[in-house]
Amino acid sequence: MARRKRPERREILPDPVYDSLLGAKFINNIMRGGKRGTAEQIFYTALEKMEKQSGKDGLELFEKAIENVSPILEVKSKRIGGATYQVPVEVSNDRKKALAMRWLISGAMGRGGKPMSDRLAEEFLAASKGEGGAVRKKEEVHRMAEANRAFAHFR
Repeated sequence: MARRKRPERREILPDPVYDSLLGAKFINNIMRGGKRGTAEQIFYTALEKMEKQSGKDGLELFEKAIENVSPILEVKSKRIGGATYQVPVEVSNDRKKALAMRWLISGAMGRGGKPMSDRLAEEFLAASKGEGGAVRKKEEVHRMAEANRAFAHFR
């Protein structure tokens, strides 16, 4: 491991259509094998389909979905005296967004039988309403943290 200094963080440019930094990060998360054009097409098509279905702004629904899926607490394993405890820890803002994006994408991939843009649009709409696979994952993580609240003093 490098001992001298941490590498500086790379600047991510906002996406060209909505001028949103969060949208650009989400596109980067969707992207597989360097296929940015395909990832952008999936994301923008999903936002357009959401706008048609709900009649509201697609980017606002997307941001609401990210907000609803972002966890507040998570558990981290900590080893103390030969025993491993699941210690609840608060989640940083960057990690909140990263986890939310990851869970939304995996929730969309879990839905089957349709093109990815359709599945992503459905997952965004469900998450913006506070339901769906990604929101269930968040609640599961919160339940784990709540169950292990007794170990919070190991933080």
